[in-house]
Amino acid sequence: MRNDAGSGGESGSAGDGAGTAVVVGAGVGGLATAIGLRRAGWAVSVLERRSRLERYGTAFGLHPTAQAALDRLGLGEALRARAVPYRSARIRRPDGKVLAALPLERIERKAGRPELLISRPYLIDALLAELDRLGGTRIAYGRRLTDPDGLEADLVVGADGINSAVRTAGFGPASGPRPVGSVAWIGIAGYETGVYGETWGAGRFFGMTPVEPGRTNWYATVPDSAEAAAAAPGAAAERLRAAFAGWHDPIPQVLADTDPATWIRYELRHLHPALPTFVDGGRTALVGDAAHAMTPNLGQGACTALLDAEALARAVAAHGRAALPAALRAYDAERRRSAQRVAFGSRSLHRFMAARRPALRDALLGLLPG
Repeated sequence: MRNDAGSGGESGSAGDGAGTAVVVGAGVGGLATAIGLRRAGWAVSVLERRSRLERYGTAFGLHPTAQAALDRLGLGEALRARAVPYRSARIRRPDGKVLAALPLERIERKAGRPELLISRPYLIDALLAELDRLGGTRIAYGRRLTDPDGLEADLVVGADGINSAVRTAGFGPASGPRPVGSVAWIGIAGYETGVYGETWGAGRFFGMTPVEPGRTNWYATVPDSAEAAAAAPGAAAERLRAAFAGWHDPIPQVLADTDPATWIRYELRHLHPALPTFVDGGRTALVGDAAHAMTPNLGQGACTALLDAEALARAVAAHGRAALPAALRAYDAERRRSAQRVAFGSRSLHRFMAARRPALRDALLGLLPG
């Protein structure tokens, strides 16, 4: 695999009867799509606007369905070797009272395997390693796409995130990023807290998960404001710590012990309105956030991207280059409604979690199994 930022051609050379594909975006969905297409015998090039891949260490949740997709892509064993099972987590009030349990045990019983958590760099590295093993794929870094129609390929895959240039060019501007009124912070604590799950307060919440031995992944969400967005980094960190002061242990300690310079802040957005199709004409398909960007409340963003990637590659392999429009229709039929249901559920859960008057919410949670 060649990883370069050169200005050469943007299409690979296909073998006899094989197709050519350009995947725009080298995130989880883009790399997984490239792997699936290479396994199907297609020549693939990947365009990535960043000069290098971001390697921040947050945790991704891998639902059993996404694990099965990774198995079909040939990556299951490699990822399970670095992932940790997620089997016990609770929803709490800020004073520490347990309101409910996350349904992790039910998921494991139904699927026969547990939910897994994996550090983002490990997932990216595993995808890159598999693409390298398959050979023949060039990742062109530093390539900001301006004209998707000018790409010379049988298939163009938009895996370029919520601000997708492929989506805008092929599907129009009607659907686009919409803020939900909250800001998220994520970070890693250098020890295991042993207290996992989420704590829901008035308009804000805090979560902790395992990620690997000796470390804890944490995330926090607070209401957005122009004043907070304009604050200097040090002041922003103090605002976040103040927002969770007095919450149950170990939340204040986790925020005190982690360096704000390593925290990542981002505005929560989702794609709205939902797209009427994930495919355009006979050669363009969207995967991941480009197709259905969602809030992170269900922890399904990476999972849906992996499911999209595997389903698209499977449809292309089944139909072949000559029947590519039929392959894209099959992909859309399999993935669009499912992914959009997850996105809608995640957005609805965000509204529920971020309630400014939580008494009724907490009472409802108290009716669930503890």
